[in-house]
Amino acid sequence: MSESLEPVRVGIVSISDRASAGVYADQGLPALKDWLARALRNPLEWQERLIPDDQPAIEATLRELVDEARCALVLTTGGTGPAPRDVTPEATLAVAHKVMPGFGEQMRQISLAFVPTAILSRQVAVVRARTLIINLPGQPKAIAETLQGLPGGTPPVPGIFAAVPYCIDLIGGPYLETDEAMCKAFRPKSAQRPKAAG
Repeated sequence: MSESLEPVRVGIVSISDRASAGVYADQGLPALKDWLARALRNPLEWQERLIPDDQPAIEATLRELVDEARCALVLTTGGTGPAPRDVTPEATLAVAHKVMPGFGEQMRQISLAFVPTAILSRQVAVVRARTLIINLPGQPKAIAETLQGLPGGTPPVPGIFAAVPYCIDLIGGPYLETDEAMCKAFRPKSAQRPKAAG
């Protein structure tokens, strides 16, 4: 008998001086919500934040989303380049209990298929308590490519989200179920549950 899908609280954080000041419309939060809503079958509860490129503010936001809002997953977009105001990785590492370097390595590998400047990106992923925090690129197209990978590539390159559900299992979070047409999550057979009724 299949189990029902667990609700998941997701924190999404767009980090941009100009978007947070209203100079232009933020594109990061809509891009994150769009992709995740299509990729995950679980009921989703959003915690959205739009903040400037300020390290203490980013650290405080990440701590709040983990420690108070109890998000299982927190995704950030923006602030991962080499410019002086790009401090998202520093803030993320400052709140980390464990660093998960494989996510950043895979994100850069995917992005290098499109632009040589991908080597300038400094995205990191960390675990704080029972929450996975991942820094994503700033552009909506790059967000989707990074999460979904290059399934049509030769050879195909898996996106980082394929590993997210099992990572969240291992740190004690809810069981995430994906829409396999968007993203096939990988779990060892011993960690797989029967498909839940939608």
